Amino acid sequence: MNINWYPGHMKKTLEDIEKKLKLVDFCIEIIDSRIPYSSRNPVFDDILKNKKRLIIFNKSDLSDPNLNKKWREKYTDEDHAVLFYNALRPNVKAVVEKSRDLMKEEIAKFEEKGLNKGPLRAMIVGVPNSGKSTFINSISGTRSTKTGNRPGVTKTNQWIRINPKLHLLDTPGVLWPKLEENVGLNLAFTGAIKDEIMDTDTLALKLIERLNSIDKDILIDRYKIEVDEKMSPLEIMENIGKKRGALMKGGFIDYSKVSKIVLDEFRKGTLGKITLEDPDDF
Repeated sequence: MNINWYPGHMKKTLEDIEKKLKLVDFCIEIIDSRIPYSSRNPVFDDILKNKKRLIIFNKSDLSDPNLNKKWREKYTDEDHAVLFYNALRPNVKAVVEKSRDLMKEEIAKFEEKGLNKGPLRAMIVGVPNSGKSTFINSISGTRSTKTGNRPGVTKTNQWIRINPKLHLLDTPGVLWPKLEENVGLNLAFTGAIKDEIMDTDTLALKLIERLNSIDKDILIDRYKIEVDEKMSPLEIMENIGKKRGALMKGGFIDYSKVSKIVLDEFRKGTLGKITLEDPDDF
């Protein structure tokens, strides 16, 4: 299943991000905790290379706690800090403290000269539907940024004053031109690529296959179905359809309805705390 989705405005967005880097002290990169590798735009490593980064593992309430710990170790170094975040439980203090700790050397240089650094200014970057807007709204306490489940809602740059110590510059979500197949699938599973351009029936089959490879009990426990090693993803999907009554006239499986159920329940966390990527594989 080959996925390539790179709207023209994304190239312009990357150019705009590069131009505005001089306005900020550091960057906050929002990633999806369920796909910590696939939800990081590799282009950022080149564009943002001269800026320190706070990596926010958003939607951490939906991901596997054990794999969260492993990913924290992988992504933390002297220029990158990591913070796990759940927008449903906003924690402004943690974001500000982590930001100031990341930038402590730069703040100290101002203080040595008897100067007040003033608020730290950070640029928010991330792929579409990584939860950037929800993150900003949760810590700013306002609906200062439009949000939605559809990727690409944020269209323009805007400054958001979080508190006297931290100001944020929001930017639109941006992908990169050529996606590896697994990366494209992972982004599609989480909704970062629009369902409208996808064959969602095939996408759901791929997700069923992936979930079954991670832990077959995920599907067994949720849908109360039997799954054995010889079953194909299609047979598993059909069993889910029968259990959920997703049937058309004549008793035929309504594959589109089953696909929507599986994709929606994964994205909402109904299937459990699941991370699709293990750092040991990268």
